[in-house]
This record gives sequence, C-alpha cells and structure tokens, in this order.
Amino acid sequence: MHNNRLAVRIWDLPTRLFHWGLVVCIVGAFVSVKLGGLYMDWHVRFGCTALGLIIFRVLWGFAGPRYARFAHFVRGPGAVARYLKGAAAPAGHNPLGALSVMALLLVVGFQAVSGLFTTDDIMTQGPLFGHVSEATASAMTSWHKLNEWVIIGLVVLHLLAVTWYVVVRRKRLVRAIITGNVDAKDVPAGTPPAQDGLAIWLRALLLGACVTGLVLWIRSLEVVSDMSFS
Repeated sequence: MHNNRLAVRIWDLPTRLFHWGLVVCIVGAFVSVKLGGLYMDWHVRFGCTALGLIIFRVLWGFAGPRYARFAHFVRGPGAVARYLKGAAAPAGHNPLGALSVMALLLVVGFQAVSGLFTTDDIMTQGPLFGHVSEATASAMTSWHKLNEWVIIGLVVLHLLAVTWYVVVRRKRLVRAIITGNVDAKDVPAGTPPAQDGLAIWLRALLLGACVTGLVLWIRSLEVVSDMSFS
C-alpha cells in the first residue's frame, strides 16, 4: 500500500530491513561479548555485519528514496529549535530524531570499525588486528570498550523517546518501521509517499551485494598474529 486516505508509505523496505538488522546486530554483539568464550566468534560476525549495515545506510542516505536521504531530514540547529518550540514535524524523521539517527550511525559505525583492530589478548581478534602496531591495537581496544557505554546510553535514550511518542503523542512509531506506513493524520497534508517497489529493491540489492563483497574482503585480510604482546 503506497498511499490512501488512512496511511502514507514513508519507510521503504530496505530502510526497514536496515533498522531491524542493526537492532539484531547490536543485541547479538552485546550478548555474545558478555557470554565470552566461543561466543566471541559470533561477536565478530555481528560486528562485521553491523559494519556492512552502517556502510549500506550511509550510501542509502544518498541513493535511497525521498525519506531515507540525509538531504531530506538532516537539518541545522535552527530547525531543531523550531521543532522544540512546537513547529509541525515533517514526514519522516523530525529534526530531533535526525540527530539521534546520525549519532547512532556515528557511534555504531565507530564501534564496528574499531572492532576490526581489537584483541582480547586471549583468542579473539579483529580481522585487521595483524595489520596495525601493538600501540594502535591497544588504543582501538580501549576505545572499543569505552564506546560500548556510549552506545548503551544512546540506545536507552532512543527507546525512551520512542516510548514517549507512543504513550504521550499516540504515534505508532513501531508499527510504522515494521509496515513502512504512517497514519495520514501524522504527516502534513499532501505528503507524497516514498518510492518502495521493485526498482528500489533492486537498487538496494545491488548496493547491498557490493557492501557485502567489501566486508567479506576485509574479513579475508585477517592474519594469524602473535597474541603475546611480548
């Protein structure tokens, strides 16, 4: 359903798949690192998958349909201030939500990239650990651990914001990111629907295949390194 008097398609299928895929990766990476041991192999897999998803979303922010593009929803502090003072929210991400999106992309992206160079000094290392100095690997490992708390904080804030919109503002945000449709009353009159069909899916599939190839190539660079740091 693209557009009728009850709902408007805002979120295209690739954007929705990215969102839920990243949720799975963040939860999976967190759980696996806490379990440790043999589960660390899964931690690396979730991290590399998250890296691919972040790269895809950044590129999709330029190549995707209307509401997925950064040019549509990334605004300056003036727009954020007007929104906080009660200005009507545009279709898609509101100015404040856009800040949350960009922050999550940044910190999760940093976590995925830094994880490529980390080591636990026991049995697990990132695919590019053997390509950097011990000092660089040590710094990346420290930042990787610290950034975990930043991610937790942003995720908590994100969940609180979603809860507030659902409970107080009565907006069906969770349903929207599942179905892609937003109630017509929640967007400005005359809001055009997002493109979301075969052409968009094929574009995303091609982009996703290229990103997958890049991540697999990065993983292929892994070398067996001396873990003793002696």
